[in-house]
Amino acid sequence: MIERMYADRPNWTRVLQKKFSTKYIKNIDFNGYVSMIYIEKVKQPLIKNMLGKDYCLVDDGYIWLELLPIYGNYHLTAMYNNNTQIVQWYFDITKQKGVSEDGIPFFDDLFLDVVVLPNSEILLLDEDELKDALDKCEITEQEYNTAYQEAKQIIENIAIDINTLSDFTNKYLKVINSSNRE
Repeated sequence: MIERMYADRPNWTRVLQKKFSTKYIKNIDFNGYVSMIYIEKVKQPLIKNMLGKDYCLVDDGYIWLELLPIYGNYHLTAMYNNNTQIVQWYFDITKQKGVSEDGIPFFDDLFLDVVVLPNSEILLLDEDELKDALDKCEITEQEYNTAYQEAKQIIENIAIDINTLSDFTNKYLKVINSSNRE
């Protein structure tokens, strides 16, 4: 079943305390919503093993920077540790996006995900969930194909250049941090 995900992650039980901010930005290299969750306190860290290595994705002092562009079928979360070093970039492929009546950006998750690790390794995740959704008629064949096309574009055009991706997300982390101080 397609799940609607909100940028402020209101039902995140692992996180005990957090601060959330969001801002609409339109400039030469981005048009969309930039949101930040500063994770103050967690019940327990979230550690995932990818390619034989453990990665801590959530812990006290971590930052999740979320970018929801107006165009394109994706949502990007850049996960930073408590030293503001990137842990991973996580691209959710989306069916649709919008903003709630409360001004919170959201997206409908189209199952397929692309993960980019700081060492430039790229993972394509949840292909089985996408196929199951198609088999159960939760998504159309067109949506299935769109998910793969978007993932391919992300891998070939965005994820391939780790330095540009890093500069891009670091830029918007600074932008949202500076707007929080205003």
